[in-house]
Amino acid sequence: MPPSFVHRITTYDPADRDEHGHYTGAEDTVSDHGPVEAAYLAAIAAFAEASDIDRLEIREPAVTGFVHFGVEPPVEGHGLGGLFPPDLTGYHDGAEVSLPVALELVRAMLRDQGAWCRLEVGDVFTVHVGWDQYVYVGSDRPCAEAVARTRELGLFPEPLTASPYAAEFDEAEVTEPADEDFWTRVRTLLASPQPLLLEETYVLNAARRHRLTLENLDTVRAGLGPRALLTVWPDLTPDVGAVLAALPEEGSVEFLWEGQNGLISHAIVDDTEYRELAAHVAGARAACALPLDERHPLLCAVLPDGDGVLRARW
Repeated sequence: MPPSFVHRITTYDPADRDEHGHYTGAEDTVSDHGPVEAAYLAAIAAFAEASDIDRLEIREPAVTGFVHFGVEPPVEGHGLGGLFPPDLTGYHDGAEVSLPVALELVRAMLRDQGAWCRLEVGDVFTVHVGWDQYVYVGSDRPCAEAVARTRELGLFPEPLTASPYAAEFDEAEVTEPADEDFWTRVRTLLASPQPLLLEETYVLNAARRHRLTLENLDTVRAGLGPRALLTVWPDLTPDVGAVLAALPEEGSVEFLWEGQNGLISHAIVDDTEYRELAAHVAGARAACALPLDERHPLLCAVLPDGDGVLRARW
């Protein structure tokens, strides 16, 4: 169950809303990177203090994907620079962070810099950042002092029955755990013998790819990120020219290729970019093209926690 007491915190005066609740005032809908932004963070800190919260869990983390919907342009590192290393180690579903780090994550989300996640403490405390500088804070306590502090900061805390960004627990698309049965099936496929391609989505819109063999399976498995979504595909083909020739005449695909250094790269391309793509992947060892819609992998599962329980919500 979500927290009982939810407040929408904004810089928008309720008096400037029309009969449908739409804001009609003159306040900006992007972060000022200054005092207003600081007021948001101070308000969230006040609610956390009133709820005795000093650590929060990252849930459903995401980074900028093929299409960036933010008002501000994306930045290198998705706004996570200084918080996590470039490979985003530590930024994963279920990762626990201190309140100061959580507030910096909120700052990145207010700035639409590319990263987004829910910040939660079970059914006790939640922080969700929406569009246009809307922030939703939930607590199992009324937090009257935090509400008053938010008003002192020049913001408007409005009570709601629930956050519109609360997780929908019945919407999980992948419910199969990557348990021993899953890995047995992977081994069976590899025994054909035919190498496989493993796509490891460690946060939404960010993935690593691994060419699997029976010899390297245990090593790859040991290095997978916590709660990652695992998708198994047929292996890349060494006939890169044939893959390029078979690209669809219209539409977009995800093109994957292995460079001479062994690293697997990817790009979303459409029919206007095939010539440039062919020049770019010249010399590649192997490649494949995956559809963007109606993807049908060989296997798909999610890594459970160490106790065997599947808690990630993909």
